[in-house]
Amino acid sequence: MIKVGIDTIAFYTAHYALDLADLAAARGIDPNKFSIGLGQQQMAVPPPGEDIVTMAANAALQALQFIDPNSIEMLLFATESGIDQSKAAGIYVHDLLGLPARCRVIELKQACYSGTVALQLALPFLRQFPDKKVLLVASDIARYGLNTPGEPSQGCGAVAMVLSANPRILAFDAEYGVVTENVMDFWRPNYSENAFVDGKYSSKLYMNMLEKAWQQYRDLSGRDFSDHAYYCYHAPVSRLVEKAHHYLGKVNREKLSDADVAQHVGHSLTYARIVGNSYTASLYIGLASLFDFAEDLTGKRLGLYSYGSGCVAEFFSGTVQPGYQTVLATAHHQDMLAKRKTLTYAEYEDFFSFKYPDDGSACDMPVHETGQFRLASIADHKRHYEKVT
Repeated sequence: MIKVGIDTIAFYTAHYALDLADLAAARGIDPNKFSIGLGQQQMAVPPPGEDIVTMAANAALQALQFIDPNSIEMLLFATESGIDQSKAAGIYVHDLLGLPARCRVIELKQACYSGTVALQLALPFLRQFPDKKVLLVASDIARYGLNTPGEPSQGCGAVAMVLSANPRILAFDAEYGVVTENVMDFWRPNYSENAFVDGKYSSKLYMNMLEKAWQQYRDLSGRDFSDHAYYCYHAPVSRLVEKAHHYLGKVNREKLSDADVAQHVGHSLTYARIVGNSYTASLYIGLASLFDFAEDLTGKRLGLYSYGSGCVAEFFSGTVQPGYQTVLATAHHQDMLAKRKTLTYAEYEDFFSFKYPDDGSACDMPVHETGQFRLASIADHKRHYEKVT
């Protein structure tokens, strides 16, 4: 069977961040509750004018470097922060990037899982048409509200992957385990800007679905826990991932030390600790983090766990390809993060409280740092994007 998988990968996040120690001080909370209890240090905060489209376009611009845009015949946009009930956010990205007219574009939704289903839908297409490529973008803004239990796990980010036959970074295995159950652990009705979450219940489901998806994957693939050199998980908060990996070890009768867990998942959490939750993009920003910080991964098999509340969970795997380091965006990622501005608590609250018009009235966006694309205005119920010179 022809190899299919990730040819290039890049991520983007807001140019502004809030230290969780400052949030803890504003809330009168011990900062260790966030740094140790959640495993988080900072959260990315989008300014007015930064949304899922601008983040996705900025990530995709980097992923498409040295890729012939005419080879992109499909753009899959995964998000749970949709800006329109009808028009796919990917249409805006398609226009901003100048992709060819011959290109399928669609938006996919299932909480934090839809980036993975987009990936799995693309792979058979690439096997059938190995001369084509698929651009997959996952972009989200995690919002729970000021002074809510979920506030310290907020964040934002986008990841873009060019998927192809004979990929240069990661080739996926054919086997996977996937489980769906109708539950209410996390949701956001149309009338609410902020999500609702039952945190303890959701964490329990995350573990239970991990076990079910893993067992199905193991039975189909014949692979054991030790057949995977590293693991990547959807990361609402880093501490949940560490607990989940301990649990997966227990399921497989492997008694893991904290050092073992750090070896298996630590590199994948480096970006998550300072970006926060990015919903659909989270697992794949973790994958980019692993590529950027781990030593030579050539030939190593990675285990990946995707979880989307509501809920769908999937466990799958892939093998890192020789020479993958030559196409990574490591320097770009680290330069972007190094240049972020740390917000004061007051600035964070101002950003968070900014209201986009919901009645069609005109609004010119204040100018903030947004990368090479920004939302310039809203008028007549239409969003207007522009390239930043």
